[in-house]
Amino acid sequence: MDRLLGKATAAQLAKQGLNTPRALLRLYPRRYDMWGDLTDLRTLKDGEQATIQAQVVRAASRRTRGGRPPALLEATVTDGSSNMDLVMFGNPGQMRQRAEKLAPGTTVLLHGRVGLHHGRKQLAGSRFQVLDELDDAEREALLARPMPIYPATESMPSWMVSRAVRTILEQIGPEDVPEPLPEQVLAAEGLIDAYTAYKWVHAPEEAAQWRAARRRLRHEEALVLQTALVQRRLQHAAEHTSVAWPVPGSDSLLADLDAALPYSLTAGQTRVGAQIADALDSTAPMQLLLQGDVGSGKTLVALRAMLQVVGAGGQAALLAPTEILAAQHRASLEALLGPLARAGMLDGGQRATRVRLLTGSTPPAQRRQLLADLAGGEPSILVGTHALLSQTVQIPRLGLIVVDEQHRFGVAQRDALRERGGVTDPTTLAQRTPHLLVMTATPIPRTIAMTVFGDLDTAVLDELPAGRSPITTRLVPWERESWVERIWRRAAEEVAAGGRVYVVCPRIDANDAGADPEEPDPQATALLDEAGGLPSEEAAARPLAAVVDWAQRLADEPALAGVGIGALTGRMTAAEKDAVMADFASGRTPVLVSTTVVEVGVDVPEASMMVILDADRFGLSQLHQLRGRVGRGERESVCVAVTGVQVGSPAYHRLKAFGDITDGFRLAEADLELRSEGNVLGAAQSGRRSDLDLLRVSRDGALIARARAQAEAVIAADPTLAEHRDLAAAIADRLDEEAGAYLERS
Repeated sequence: MDRLLGKATAAQLAKQGLNTPRALLRLYPRRYDMWGDLTDLRTLKDGEQATIQAQVVRAASRRTRGGRPPALLEATVTDGSSNMDLVMFGNPGQMRQRAEKLAPGTTVLLHGRVGLHHGRKQLAGSRFQVLDELDDAEREALLARPMPIYPATESMPSWMVSRAVRTILEQIGPEDVPEPLPEQVLAAEGLIDAYTAYKWVHAPEEAAQWRAARRRLRHEEALVLQTALVQRRLQHAAEHTSVAWPVPGSDSLLADLDAALPYSLTAGQTRVGAQIADALDSTAPMQLLLQGDVGSGKTLVALRAMLQVVGAGGQAALLAPTEILAAQHRASLEALLGPLARAGMLDGGQRATRVRLLTGSTPPAQRRQLLADLAGGEPSILVGTHALLSQTVQIPRLGLIVVDEQHRFGVAQRDALRERGGVTDPTTLAQRTPHLLVMTATPIPRTIAMTVFGDLDTAVLDELPAGRSPITTRLVPWERESWVERIWRRAAEEVAAGGRVYVVCPRIDANDAGADPEEPDPQATALLDEAGGLPSEEAAARPLAAVVDWAQRLADEPALAGVGIGALTGRMTAAEKDAVMADFASGRTPVLVSTTVVEVGVDVPEASMMVILDADRFGLSQLHQLRGRVGRGERESVCVAVTGVQVGSPAYHRLKAFGDITDGFRLAEADLELRSEGNVLGAAQSGRRSDLDLLRVSRDGALIARARAQAEAVIAADPTLAEHRDLAAAIADRLDEEAGAYLERS
């Protein structure tokens, strides 16, 4: 790069991770402008590095009063409908020359950081290129051609990146650019070749060229990723086998459960149950993602799968993200099983098992006995948290792993149990890989992306069991004090009618900026600065709602006089949490002020009201999960989201979508549209910014499906890609070691 571009330019590009000509060519323009088409200044966001085309309204320089630097330039530019201020600092002569260049009416390209100054948008530290000063050749090209606008930094504005890319393009030919796409794919899709694609995407002569280039490069991205997944899936199948657990008959533990249930399975539960049963009755390791909305009955589906394994003499493990959820799972599984969960007891069923619980809070003596029983091969269901991942936990007949709320675990955590192996084959002493069932009620962007790109088969529960009550959602602004007061009167009415009320806060105490220690996935929380939302002046001055503060406030609230108020956070011990939840469930403290520790799995059928304070501090998936804590019985329920966010901001639109949409899958689609899919191959865990260049899960589903079929055809004919060396090289180039490990485990 030094030889091609010069040391200074190469050094600036290296700061962005662009160390090779290929990496620079894969830095695609964000958009294309035409000379004279002014940028809509309303689209600019506070804090972003932006490149814009605008017209100068005024510009003037002046000395500062003893300041350093000694002079500044102040200017105003327009897009024809709105204005924006510019400010630059330097020495007096430099600022005077720049002011002269920025004559009123001049069209300029500007790059800098967008900010707010006295309520007005401002571009600070900006650099500019006066388009009227270009030479005839450059001007002629700009008049006729789309102008690429690149992601840039303060030291490398868009036009400097464009110049560097053109320098690279001038020094390469078709023979220098590998062609990853097979000829049959190019012909079938009507795509241009790789060299032409790079030339047209960076230096198009007309809009049709960059559109054709992006179409081709988007398809290449999809095929490369899909080929990697298909290839690794075949490798995994060739290297791993599982124990086949027979589909239970009428004389089995599973049949006993079905006969004891006081209700019938839904059609979805029956369908998905049959799919899982067939997958477990195979030596090919099951890798299944079970998606179901909040309250759709995923726990019962998972229990029936675990009984297929346990009933045949195996062991099953359910991995939960928090101690509260693990304890809730154990309680709900034991409640579903009844006597079937009391093996070895006088009141146990003829065929029965045990549901064991292992968390970081399990007492040492109890832990030792439990580990000894498991190591001895006891056919049982083990529910636990990260404690299950300890090397001291030996489960020699582990046949099935169920992971609940998989997005709450890192990749390595999720797969630690599987990588340690499952059942040992008594004849060969070879380890058999456990089957894997991954469950989620929140198909958030990363989950959707993994579903589309990942190596998991999918199953969907798309209906709710009978008896679920509807949930009404209301948005309440903090500034409407009378509305906020009405919330607590409504809470008192719910309690008087036998209901329970959750009040969720984003913080534990007012002085605490950190997350609840039991919240394992801080990236699941979409904060305002990420969402682009702006709080009102009142909201900005008001501290975020905190559990400690609001528990006291509600204890002093006249409308709740005589009502018991509980408080729950992840900082409490397991015994304290259990006691708080028991008091809440029994009605001794029917109002519970909590952090998001109650976000998933907590099941109190009497709960009929959810109040979320500062709701704009949570992502859509979290909000939907919190709403799902109510409406679990026969009472009509309400969810109230209190916010101080400005109307019209991105955060406001997220909350409006939450208020308007109650279906989790539709809400996930809205979330994907509002926030994009972010990282697909786990880069959030490896420090990489993103794995996608042009491909978008929300938009390119049909393309991805075609690429998957094409990848399967390529791998079927050439499993090692010996005849597709450029495609193999593209996979190696795109997937670094850590992202590749993610694919291998997914």
